Amino acid sequence: MTDQSTLSQAELEAIERKYDPELAFRTAGPIMAVVISIPLVALAFYQYYASGFGLIRELLHRGIFLAFMLGLIFLLFSWRRSLTPEVAPKAWWRFDGVPIFDIVLAALGVTAALYLPLLPPQITAQRVGNPAPFDVFMGTALLLLVLEATRRSVGWTLPFIACLFIGFALFGPIMPGALKHGGASWTGLINHLYMTNQGIYGIALGVMAKYVFLFVLFGVLAMRIGLGQLFIDLAMAMAGRYAGGPAKVAIFSSAFMGTISGSSIANTVTTGSLTIPAMKRIGYPPHFAGAVEATASTGGQITPPILGAAAFIMVEYLEIPLRDVLAAALFPALLHYFGVLTMVHLEAKKLGLRGLSRAELPQVLQVLRAHWAAIVPLAVLVYLILSGRTPDYAAVWGITACVVVGFLNPNPDYRLNLRSFWNALADGSRSTLAVGAAAATVGVVVGVVTLTGVGFRLGYVVVQTANDIGTFFGGIWPFSFFSVAQWALFFSLLLIAIACILMGAGIPTTATYIILVAVAAPALAQLQVQPLVSHFFVFYYGVLADITPPVALAAYAAAGIAGSNPFKTGNTAFRLGIAKALVPFIFVYSPSLLLVADGFTWSAFVITLTGAVIGIGLLGAAFSGYLLTHLKGWQRWYIGLVSLLFVAPGLLTMTLGLLLIVPLVLLQLRDRRAAAQAA
Repeated sequence: MTDQSTLSQAELEAIERKYDPELAFRTAGPIMAVVISIPLVALAFYQYYASGFGLIRELLHRGIFLAFMLGLIFLLFSWRRSLTPEVAPKAWWRFDGVPIFDIVLAALGVTAALYLPLLPPQITAQRVGNPAPFDVFMGTALLLLVLEATRRSVGWTLPFIACLFIGFALFGPIMPGALKHGGASWTGLINHLYMTNQGIYGIALGVMAKYVFLFVLFGVLAMRIGLGQLFIDLAMAMAGRYAGGPAKVAIFSSAFMGTISGSSIANTVTTGSLTIPAMKRIGYPPHFAGAVEATASTGGQITPPILGAAAFIMVEYLEIPLRDVLAAALFPALLHYFGVLTMVHLEAKKLGLRGLSRAELPQVLQVLRAHWAAIVPLAVLVYLILSGRTPDYAAVWGITACVVVGFLNPNPDYRLNLRSFWNALADGSRSTLAVGAAAATVGVVVGVVTLTGVGFRLGYVVVQTANDIGTFFGGIWPFSFFSVAQWALFFSLLLIAIACILMGAGIPTTATYIILVAVAAPALAQLQVQPLVSHFFVFYYGVLADITPPVALAAYAAAGIAGSNPFKTGNTAFRLGIAKALVPFIFVYSPSLLLVADGFTWSAFVITLTGAVIGIGLLGAAFSGYLLTHLKGWQRWYIGLVSLLFVAPGLLTMTLGLLLIVPLVLLQLRDRRAAAQAA
């Protein structure tokens, strides 16, 4: 690939640190660097052994995982977040760059996390509901350490939300209206959050320990053996020569990268370092170039087979096979990329942008010849998942394939040796620390929800509010053509979507998803929405927060590479990702789009998919201001409104939409011929 980034590797790392707190590690001295690397690598080996070959009690496994998380976070993350990885100055209260206080906190974190799991199971069972004073002390210590570890590695928002929920549990009698409840004592709260599997040691932490760590490690190893470079080069060879080529390369490469990475910011920086300068070079405005990369990169969290961590949470909550979750995710993800690709293509046509020349593009055969071995681990992973194996089994053998291919890689640039293998294992463990702490904190929120029943209370409030709004609109013509129940469902979805986007501002997507499933799923259940559909609805809007101002972290990272205004980049990214905002409404009204939802029929699927493709394409034209030629203002509004008829599933609405759009297409053909003759 001939196009090179205009930013150095250090500058790219600084952008990642600025917009992704999960990567803001402190730089320790040489002694502590080695000391810290040992438990990082030990964690990778432990997780590989425990998932592939060990038979470890569930609570003990979660406790060991949490102990690693807390110990390493206090060693690797500073009290105050630093944007530069500078080595701390020497001081009596530091040991080789790490404060002694943080070393003490790391030891306390390990002790508190292991105290309960190491007790004999019969003693633990006897104390549930009646914890000993020392149990309450250790539970309190663990709760405080988890909140602090999450603050350091993720930021203030999630611990603040957890504290609000803790306050809600303690002060229930003084809560207003439907939120009022009997309240809980501190001992009762700690008993629920610490002594049971409904809190810190709950499903969220269990999924991280059982599945997510392995898939993150697989992604890191796959990148090290050249799979990421294969994806970028293939995308360049496939799409680079077309109009606005680098923008389409950004979409294809981000889609490919999404199969092995669930991080929007990491995808943005990895592929954007190459595609954003190339987009600017052929004429795209900087803010548009950054927005394209950010929007495409957020697709990684909704792209099979990894889906960030959400796929595995769904497996646990819904008790369905992983392959069913991946099947349900397939077409919504494709519609997202189709929407972005449509807008990019129309923008290129409007601006008259060219593609890349043949000399600027790699050859497909050369790319495959150089990196063919890197595809083997992904093929192993996907085959095992589709054959019905458990996710952890598939991940273990995917990792094994990465190691074998890495040491035997015919491409010397991506061949592993002992040092690079050690570093890859350490990087894989390091990449999971923040999400592990976030999972424990999310367990606190979910624990309060199950203890107080606030999920059903909030669901009731949402449904009642939507019913009131629906009743108001139902009495006004022409809105009265729809029933109050239909308006109630629509406004419930709208309120929940807004809540998801607001909640997702600055919080990891998986944490947002788990919290909102606990709170929003009861509301959707009252409206007869299928559990699988409600989970995907909440998940999609949580992901959308990464490109929705005012806290659009992926867009801001892309703006840092593009040198553009961050807010303008975020607004443009949201416009480009508008398909992702519409798709959840589509599969709520027509669950057949998810393939494995109850009531699936091929006829409903084909009608829904066809309407969605046409509707999203027309909506892209409306936002871009270009269809067959430039659109006038009224034409953009007209197309935008007509596009909603295609998005609403059904033959009647599609037929009406076609009848309304044909006259405008004929006008566009006339205008294009007139422009060609004038030229």
